Amino acid sequence: MRGILASAIGVTCATALALPFTLPSSGAQAALVTPLGTGPLTRPHGVDRESSVEGAPGAPGAPGVPGHPTARFPASGAQSLSVPDESSESIRSGESIRSGESIRSGESIRSGESIRSAESVPSGESIPGSTQSLPLAPLASARSFGPRARSLGFAAGTFGSRATAQGLPERDVRRFSLVGVVWDNPDTELHGRVQVRTRAVGTTAWSSWQDLDIHNLEHAADTGSAERGSRRVRGSTAPLWVGASDGVEVRVSPEAPADGHDAQEGAQAKAQDDAQAEAQDGAQHGARHGTALPEGLRLELVDPGDESPAEDAPDSPSPAGRKTGAARANPYIGPRPRIITRKGWRADEKLREREFLYTKTVQAAFVHHTASGNNYRCSQAASLIRSIYRYHVKSNGWRDIGYNFIVDKCGNIYEGRAGGVEKPVMGAHTLGFNTNSMGIAVLGTFTKSKPPAAAVTAVARLTAWKLGLFGANPLGTTVLTSGGSNKYKKGRKVRLRVVSGHRDGYLTECPGAALYRQLGRLRITSAHYQGR
Repeated sequence: MRGILASAIGVTCATALALPFTLPSSGAQAALVTPLGTGPLTRPHGVDRESSVEGAPGAPGAPGVPGHPTARFPASGAQSLSVPDESSESIRSGESIRSGESIRSGESIRSGESIRSAESVPSGESIPGSTQSLPLAPLASARSFGPRARSLGFAAGTFGSRATAQGLPERDVRRFSLVGVVWDNPDTELHGRVQVRTRAVGTTAWSSWQDLDIHNLEHAADTGSAERGSRRVRGSTAPLWVGASDGVEVRVSPEAPADGHDAQEGAQAKAQDDAQAEAQDGAQHGARHGTALPEGLRLELVDPGDESPAEDAPDSPSPAGRKTGAARANPYIGPRPRIITRKGWRADEKLREREFLYTKTVQAAFVHHTASGNNYRCSQAASLIRSIYRYHVKSNGWRDIGYNFIVDKCGNIYEGRAGGVEKPVMGAHTLGFNTNSMGIAVLGTFTKSKPPAAAVTAVARLTAWKLGLFGANPLGTTVLTSGGSNKYKKGRKVRLRVVSGHRDGYLTECPGAALYRQLGRLRITSAHYQGR
């Protein structure tokens, strides 16, 4: 087909190689894992949106906001779990924990049970950040685009059809650093191409067009779960980090169907290398013959607040390099690495759901890349993580950030979804296999770019420790029951590697070919850290 438009590239993933690990700088390495602070949680009064969306996070009547009971998450078929730690006090299943109280070792709680959380920032302290949500509109002509788009010959096609390209022309907006596109129905896939260009703050210079990774369903809570079934959940692209910007332009063009007519035109277009012809013909053909775009397309612009690096946090009971009680009892547990807590990267705990959600155990680790681009400094990693967190909660409608852990290009490890880094927290990272697993995302896009050695080594250290707590061998395999994905039907028992890439459980590009190639060495290194 002429001007074939890029479709969903798999989403985000990441892991690692086995090379010497460099400790983070003093500012970044400080925040070791600790129980969250105390204080009641309240939800913000809403997101800074230019247009409201019914059922949007923070909107009146949405689950988990004032005036609406917080949804509790049902058990996932597992009976109970024991959380490895050093104490022995237990609580009865169904017993609640007061805000600020940590769960001690030996506790037994039912899989899927919600535990009330505590706030990790001092009461009354405001965490900066905002989200602008702008509705996209059909683009009736090339005049709808800015001069750069017109210079490439981009056109929109027939006005009024959902197969028409949609977007926003060049416009001034409030400051933002991360951008993504969402739509109403999370079960509807976007088949087409999403591109943005931005203007850096304080300049008149616009970036070139950048593609957003269209991850359809791959990163999400499992089908049938309360989190997935929430009316707040939306479909979305992967977010893209663009740095401090105050101007934006976006275009979303539908994919042309693969029929005989398109095949003939595609063969002709393949012979053309001209970028102008490709952009023009692709957009026009997609508008005439393309598949419908999802309803409710919106551009999400996220401002993480100031870009200060991660802060120091109180030391953890088990500092890096020292083995926990569980590790002393089981020799195959790697030393606990330094982990920057949610408090360290300044998570606004008022954004997420108030309760924690657990699964039974951790049998496997899925490695992801965030597909958010590699154009960030390690000193900006905390801001990038805050942006992804806000995007996952306020834009995607999830209960918290989807990943259990995040690793930056310098090898710094960050706590992801709240609930305790030593515990089997239920994430939303690998559709169909969130139960009894954890998700580790490397910040960046590693489809072609080789992941930094420090990041790969950090993933090896993290998996050696966390999988070891639950008796898992990074070199081994395990059997997980699929919750339903495009690769394995619901209920199927699947044998997977203990350290897997996202693509092993879902048909996706994630964690990117370059990162996926490192997983073999990563497993060996992780097992070495376990003493195997």
